[in-house]
Amino acid sequence: MEILLSVSVAILAGLLMTRLSRLAKLPAVTAYLVSGVLIGPYCLGALGVKYLGFTSFDQVEVLGLASDIALGFIAFSIGSEFRLKDLKAIGKQATVVGIVQALTATALVDAALYVFHRLRPDVLTVPQVLTLAAIATATAPAATLMVVREYKAKGPLTSILLPIVALDDAVGLVVFAVSFGIAKTLVVGELDLVSIIVNPLVEIVASLGLGALMGWTLTQMEKLFNSNTNRLNMTIAFVFLTVALSMAEFHIGPVTIGFSSLLVCMMLGTVFCNCCPLSEDLMYLADKWSSPLLALFFVLCGAELDLGVFASGSIVLIGVIYIIFRSIGKYVGAWASAKATHCPESTCKYLGITLLPQAGVALGMCTTAMELGEQGALIRNITLFAVLIYELVGPLMTKMALKAAGDIQPMHEDVKNRRQLKLAAAGQTEADKTSGRRRFNHAAAENVRATRQKAHQN
Repeated sequence: MEILLSVSVAILAGLLMTRLSRLAKLPAVTAYLVSGVLIGPYCLGALGVKYLGFTSFDQVEVLGLASDIALGFIAFSIGSEFRLKDLKAIGKQATVVGIVQALTATALVDAALYVFHRLRPDVLTVPQVLTLAAIATATAPAATLMVVREYKAKGPLTSILLPIVALDDAVGLVVFAVSFGIAKTLVVGELDLVSIIVNPLVEIVASLGLGALMGWTLTQMEKLFNSNTNRLNMTIAFVFLTVALSMAEFHIGPVTIGFSSLLVCMMLGTVFCNCCPLSEDLMYLADKWSSPLLALFFVLCGAELDLGVFASGSIVLIGVIYIIFRSIGKYVGAWASAKATHCPESTCKYLGITLLPQAGVALGMCTTAMELGEQGALIRNITLFAVLIYELVGPLMTKMALKAAGDIQPMHEDVKNRRQLKLAAAGQTEADKTSGRRRFNHAAAENVRATRQKAHQN
């Protein structure tokens, strides 16, 4: 019962907050995140009222499975953007921009934090610098996709943005594995080439292979049904199954065979959308079905944000340096590479801004960084600080960038007028129904009165 109450409170809080955010013209993602903070352990949860919010982070973690499934659907949707007919036009540009912007962000954060290390070696070590710089590659696909969906963004910037966000995950895995492997070597004193080179490459290849297999299997299974309802049920079941399988991990000698849930589900969506002729209709229905799940995901993300990181001045200072130089790296890297690959001017100008949000992948990386012991705790807190800022500000900046690029169009006056007419007609219909009920009740009462008078006279 407690889990169901927590889920219902989280979704309702997020939906109600969207009504307030609409007045301020903020994206729904921001509303979900803010509502999560409000019902989290630092606000309503701190009051100790059991069912008004999450009283501890343990309560939030209980619903972690819902977050994993939501990320699976997000990755599945992003994978559907990799249609071969579209990739012929933007595939090269997306690949170059995806790699360059990630490496530029890593290089600038590395340089800035290394200077800080030279000034304050007692606060920040070289392994921490390398790990934080690697985490800087990660971009949050969830927030970006939600903004694109909410405002029905469409145009050159949106077309290249989603493939880049997807590619960013693979680039981030390699960069983080190499940087973290070196950092771990500096701390432990032992060089492990398997962890630095072999494991991340195996993870990427295994993830793409599993996703492709599941996508092909799903396409074949869809042929067994004639109803789109049954096909939708099959699609949803396969996303659940794919997320479950991606959690598996095997060991063959020193080599670890693991999977990235995001990469697996992205490849599932990619193969499915290119092989199944009904994929567009089914993806549309799946997006509608998963909408409340995504709302829950972002509310939980907000509830997980640790406001306690503001208590440490050194964490705030390093976090600010990290945010500034990562943002510069993302923007400059995207601008320069987009310019070099002859992207439209609006794409060059605004693409970097849309790559700022950071959340799930970065948090997963900082969890791995906890293997560094005491040094990992600082990395985690700085990442949490950056995620808090990026998640609250990033979606709004993404919306502004897409709007400035012309990918978000204001609602046409004809559409507004049609909606107003529908609402007015609905109100008039309801008024007519109410008036009709009143007339009926009045006539019925008159009949009863007349019958009674007649019976009395007799």
